[in-house]
Amino acid sequence: MLKKTVVTINSTGRQSASFVRVASAVGWRVRAQMRSREGLVADELAGLPNVEIIEGSLEEEGIIDYLFKDAQVAFINTTPWGDEVAMGCALADAAKRAGVEHYIYSSMPDHSRYEGRGWKALPLWVQKAKVERHVRRIGLPATFIYTGIYNNNFTSLPYPLFRMELQDDGSFVWQAPFHPDDPLPWLDAEHDVGPAVLQVFKSGPEAWVGQRITLAFERLTPRQLCVRFSCGVSRPVVYRHGPIEISVSTPAGYREHLEVLEETLGRQRAPYFGPDLEYPKEARSIWEGYRGIEEYAREVFPVEESANGMTWMDEREEDSTATTPAETPVDTPGTRTPSGARMPSRHPEGDEHFLGSC
Repeated sequence: MLKKTVVTINSTGRQSASFVRVASAVGWRVRAQMRSREGLVADELAGLPNVEIIEGSLEEEGIIDYLFKDAQVAFINTTPWGDEVAMGCALADAAKRAGVEHYIYSSMPDHSRYEGRGWKALPLWVQKAKVERHVRRIGLPATFIYTGIYNNNFTSLPYPLFRMELQDDGSFVWQAPFHPDDPLPWLDAEHDVGPAVLQVFKSGPEAWVGQRITLAFERLTPRQLCVRFSCGVSRPVVYRHGPIEISVSTPAGYREHLEVLEETLGRQRAPYFGPDLEYPKEARSIWEGYRGIEEYAREVFPVEESANGMTWMDEREEDSTATTPAETPVDTPGTRTPSGARMPSRHPEGDEHFLGSC
């Protein structure tokens, strides 16, 4: 396949960075926009071959047109900084003017479009759905990926929704509003988005234009996920079905998003992608080398926890019998104090920790 010039934006985010790494490795020329060159991910991407870093805001005059000049393909994941819909439409329009041959947009579902269900649209997701509708309307040759919940969202730090709360006995508790027996889609964004998107590009626009791809490699209920997570970290992991707890400041709009998520995906038990999109067979047919949640919990979660200042992975288990449970129970809400937890001033991924899937 001939080398291509590909455009990415918000390139230090998990999805875009994953793709930049893979595209660079296969020799594609990457034009990677990012707001700032500061940070570990920015430093890493700047050191990769074939990668041109475009530093600055997408609102700066001329930057969008420059991004798409002579580019053949683009992988675009917009974020809620500023007016996401206006920016998403401007990017699509520029790609159309530049003659981009294949445009992959990272979208999400609009649950409110399903009549008679009474579901509300999740505020941060519906912005992407609006951009998708514009992309389709202007006739840009595009494919739309819908990402599952990031494995990488889990942390023992006190962030909402995906906190693995460390207990005094060394176990973890995950509290969330999802019904214990409702399946959810799971994705290791850093490991698998890049290879999967590359395969879609390699198949060509003829194979995928106009289609939605559910990028999720595992279909697990919260109970099932905790069993696999427990196997990975070699300690008990309990799922507690309960409300979302928010104890730290959150970016603008995220609290409202979580409130609707708790209602729509929690109490009303709406399917994550809506009722008309299936998974994980499609994603696995595109990319077979995915990393599941058990491998993530064993190989990656302790490393990320250590980088966040946690030490639980270095502590010797006093009770050698407290190993992987055969079945993960569902706990009821209660007050517990995690061992060794701290209140961070800033998540190491910055605001993007909150802007992943969910």
